[in-house]
Amino acid sequence: MADDSSLDPRVRVGHIHLKVADLERAIAFYRDVLGFELTQRFGAGAAFLSAGGYHHHVGLNTWESAGGAPPPPGRTGMYHVAFLYPTRPALGRALRRLLEAGVPLDGAADHGVSLALYLRDPDDNGVELYWDRPDSEWPRDIHGGLAMYTRPLDLEALLEAADDDSPPLS
Repeated sequence: MADDSSLDPRVRVGHIHLKVADLERAIAFYRDVLGFELTQRFGAGAAFLSAGGYHHHVGLNTWESAGGAPPPPGRTGMYHVAFLYPTRPALGRALRRLLEAGVPLDGAADHGVSLALYLRDPDDNGVELYWDRPDSEWPRDIHGGLAMYTRPLDLEALLEAADDDSPPLS
């Protein structure tokens, strides 16, 4: 008999839905900078964007937030949304797009298990773009447990990887 207290391991985060101040500005960021495809609009108040033909990975709306301001520091809320890229070159291409669009990074890190870029969207929501190393390469302690870390990410090497479609490197 299955253990009903455990979450099915196939569960995934399906999409995020963000309250934004300016729908057109938010669409431009998620579509033109990050590269998501606009899949549907609901009038002037909402839009849905995706990658790879999915119905939506990102929902945006101004239903309760048109013209609003981000929450002040010291308040609860979303820390960041993270988008998992399939390869290191794909993450490198994302970095190139950010640089070309003039989007500043809040940070960039090698966590051992992943390479991550951190930034803010136009509504000051935190965004992480990352690539997971194969789990066989994840750092482990002497007992086999994860031994993640945070080290500086070599952005030049990541940009060089943008044009490399060979198997991912560590």
